[in-house]
Amino acid sequence: MLFHFLVAAKTSRTNFGPSRIATDQLSVVSFSSTMVDTNGSQTSYRDPSGSWKFQDKVKEVQRFDDFVTIDWVEDELDEHLQRLAKKKTSHSQTSLFQRIMAFSQTWFVLALMGLMIGCIAGCLNIITAWLGSLRSGHCGHNFYLSKAFCCWGSEEETCDAWQEYTPFGLLNYLLYIFISIGLAMGSAQLVKLYSPSAAGSGISEIKCIVSGFVVKGFLGWWTLLIKSLGLPLAIASGLSLGKEGPSVHYAVCVGNSVARSIQKYRRSASKGRDFLTATAAAGVAVAFGSPMGGVLFSIEEISSVFQLSTIWKSYFCSLVAVTTLAALNPFRTGQLVLFEVTYDNNWHAYDIPFYILLGIFGGVYGIVVSKLNIRVVSFRKKYLKNHALREVLILATLSASFCYFNEFLRLDMTEAMQSLFHDCSNSQHFLCEPDSNKTVVFSSLIFATIARMFLTIITYGCKVPAGIFVPSMAAGATFGRAIGTLVEAFYNSHKSSPIFATCLDKETCVIPGTYAFLGAGAALSGITHLTVTVVIIMFELTGAVRYIIPTMIVVAITKIINDKWGHGGIADQMIRFNGLPFIDTKEEFDISATAADAMSQTVVTIPTTAPESITVGNLKTILRETSYRGYPLINSSLGPTIVGYVTRTDLEQILETSDHLDESSRCNFLDGSDGLNLSRIVYSSPITVSQETNLEYLVNIFTKLGPRNILVQNDNYLVGIISRKDILRFEFTHHHVNGGLDYDEQAQDAFDAKVWNKMNEIIDKVQRKLGVALHNDETRYTRI
Repeated sequence: MLFHFLVAAKTSRTNFGPSRIATDQLSVVSFSSTMVDTNGSQTSYRDPSGSWKFQDKVKEVQRFDDFVTIDWVEDELDEHLQRLAKKKTSHSQTSLFQRIMAFSQTWFVLALMGLMIGCIAGCLNIITAWLGSLRSGHCGHNFYLSKAFCCWGSEEETCDAWQEYTPFGLLNYLLYIFISIGLAMGSAQLVKLYSPSAAGSGISEIKCIVSGFVVKGFLGWWTLLIKSLGLPLAIASGLSLGKEGPSVHYAVCVGNSVARSIQKYRRSASKGRDFLTATAAAGVAVAFGSPMGGVLFSIEEISSVFQLSTIWKSYFCSLVAVTTLAALNPFRTGQLVLFEVTYDNNWHAYDIPFYILLGIFGGVYGIVVSKLNIRVVSFRKKYLKNHALREVLILATLSASFCYFNEFLRLDMTEAMQSLFHDCSNSQHFLCEPDSNKTVVFSSLIFATIARMFLTIITYGCKVPAGIFVPSMAAGATFGRAIGTLVEAFYNSHKSSPIFATCLDKETCVIPGTYAFLGAGAALSGITHLTVTVVIIMFELTGAVRYIIPTMIVVAITKIINDKWGHGGIADQMIRFNGLPFIDTKEEFDISATAADAMSQTVVTIPTTAPESITVGNLKTILRETSYRGYPLINSSLGPTIVGYVTRTDLEQILETSDHLDESSRCNFLDGSDGLNLSRIVYSSPITVSQETNLEYLVNIFTKLGPRNILVQNDNYLVGIISRKDILRFEFTHHHVNGGLDYDEQAQDAFDAKVWNKMNEIIDKVQRKLGVALHNDETRYTRI
């Protein structure tokens, strides 16, 4: 007989009422459990079957079922058994060459991954530059060349080889818009038709996967292909999106796909985690041209458990990827990224107040953009879920028509930052013209900052491959350059002021490009909530040791503001908003509940002693009618003392090789003396805790040891089972039930509904006027 227990924990805060349900295959003994609040009201978090209640109203858990938990303890045990088996045969049956090849295989695979990531990054840089240039014209002698290559050796403003499509400015403007729309729609169509998981950045999901979860298809070959094809289309369309986040996604897709193609690594979750972490570092390395920044990014942002061996693997993979990108030399300048610069002059004490101002801007930028973008994403999920293509169409139209008239918005963001970062020693850009109207320049830069923030808020999260790192850096760069312009104007008017006494005559005292550079770093730190990683990335972009201290000052101020008023980086906020199962090991987990409050009291158990020991037929019924990944072993239903634990995978493998046994044969989990011997697959010491164990302590066990489930006992009897998802579900459900829908959320929902109704009214009016103008039928387009 299969025993399906809904076991009630003996705790003073829990009331029980027994009921019995009879089925053809199962004997189900159930007890209803309610948790009593401090105010005396009773709130049941689970229904009689053991399922969680209120889950459709708790947005933080909406995608929990998409993720399958990895058991790191089980994986480590399997690895240990394999190592023991190899040791017994390695010296007698394996040659020295074979042992060397086995040791080197991991590094060969990492080199292959780095090579692929570097090649993909180089190709994407070239294709993106060409597609972006096509919006404004084409190369007269070679159509396949971008504007930079077509005008190689001459100024782009006076380049005769680059030709606009027509001599009419208005028509060129319309073509610019139509080509931008075509590129954006092409990217959106690829994502919608072939791989919806290729949309967005992917960093939030990758953090969950690396922490110990699996999402089918999210890191496969098909996602890699669509991400690589859709990303240059989306970036070249002029949408306020970046490639850095998606670079991490396609790099991790390479790591996962290559590793799963090799049998040695397909069955090892721990080795797979190392490859994912290493390729995430390589993705950032090729995006920023910063190998050490990539390694630190994988430590600070991606990995939840980071080991020294993983650092070496990340470093090696990043090194190969960046070396490959350098060999391809996609910009033909020797630079890995367009906005790579070098500063020869030093900074001065009078710069510090302005550095503090830039740090404040970075913190405010991160808080404001993150909060408003979450609001936009919430609106998108409620009202635009079935209108993804139309949304991309509107965003592309708005971005192209709006940005065309401002150079800092019209140019590709990396090209714009290249102009903003450079000093004026060897640049002919209008920013460096001494007779230029500084008021106009300042106004243009501030306008570009505000416009970039607005476009990033409404665009990030739409259904195309999209990142937010570069748009944030672009906004910070324009703001920083605006501040630098003010400081430069003040210096030119007050050169004899004691403030500038530390400036030597031979030096260029004020370099506005350095302010743009530091503003970009501040905005990047503000949106990601990263510190050391940002400092190292910005250092590798300049190669100037002298500007490490200013960067550290700016990032420190940004972090102080974020810690005080912010809610983490955009990736962490998206994890909570999208309902992903993730416990951040870098944050303190403060909850006073116990295991008895959050555990599942519905436990499918297998008795091991006569007369309740099960047969082969019973075991097949368990596997056929349940989907659990493992099953606790107990003595009997009357005395459910924990004997051990067996996994579904091991049971299925045993049954595949035991078809000759009669289904009435007994399953022996203890000594294997008779019947089907299953003792060799029993974990005799599963992790167990008392029902009074605090959830904060359980979080430490889950994050440091990594079990899929923990068995909960009381007086040596099994009373429940708990997982990482159970702890998160309890926390979010408890907050929802006790906090309810506060006024702010109600006001937000009402405001979103008004905006949606207003949008429908405007669209309806436009459709009617268009129908009258073109067909003399105002309902012509309202029927579509």
